[in-house]
Amino acid sequence: MSSGRRRSRWVLGAYCTVVGLLMLLPVLIVVPVSFSSLRSLRFPPPGWSTKWYEKLFTSPEWQLAASTSVKVAVVVTVLATVLGTMAALGLAGSRGRWVAGARGLLIAPMIIPGVIIAVGIYYVFLRWRLTESYLGFVLAHTMLAIPIVVITVSASLQNFDQQLIKASQSLGAGPVTTFRSVTLPLILPGVLTGALFAFLTSFDESIVALFLSGPGIRTLPIQIFQSVTSALEPTIAAASTLLLVLTTVLMIVFAVITHFRTKADTRG
Repeated sequence: MSSGRRRSRWVLGAYCTVVGLLMLLPVLIVVPVSFSSLRSLRFPPPGWSTKWYEKLFTSPEWQLAASTSVKVAVVVTVLATVLGTMAALGLAGSRGRWVAGARGLLIAPMIIPGVIIAVGIYYVFLRWRLTESYLGFVLAHTMLAIPIVVITVSASLQNFDQQLIKASQSLGAGPVTTFRSVTLPLILPGVLTGALFAFLTSFDESIVALFLSGPGIRTLPIQIFQSVTSALEPTIAAASTLLLVLTTVLMIVFAVITHFRTKADTRG
């Protein structure tokens, strides 16, 4: 490698590092603020304390919001993964002019602005009496998470050899056995990736949740938003830090899955 190319790579690496730090630093400020000894948001904090985390884990409002987010996200992950995988398999095994339209319809929630989707969901769910309900959150978040699963599973199916299905069927295996023994193991990295992003989509979603929430049910992002408008305590920063940690952990898991997937494809 020539010295000019090596220098260009160093410059590009330094530039990407600076850009990454500029994007992350405003987000990472909430971490030290969450350990502040004051009752207000101040950076840098004059002293250190963990009392805001204690309040976060002992407050009934924060506990209820966190448990609601987790319960909704878990159910959404299962539903979105199953439905998104089925949709991706259906699109991959079909031929016709309608396939492009169906694919565009499935990924439309990722393209349409979130406020427009939220208004539409609120109008329909209000007539169906699904606002301020657990079922309403699950249905709305599942609709938002399905496109991500479709994209990740479809990416795995691009390198999938359809002849393997025919070979399995020729040996007497039924559709369920073929999917469980042949198809699923090969597309499993894409399915797991889609499941991770489906969980994050539901757990971090705030626009639609803002329209559907009420006094009886609210998710953690909505609790953070409403706490900001009422009392600027470092408990908000503590909750934001936990969201940041959870997102980071899941992204690391995604990176590990991607690494092993790439390694397996290289060996194959």
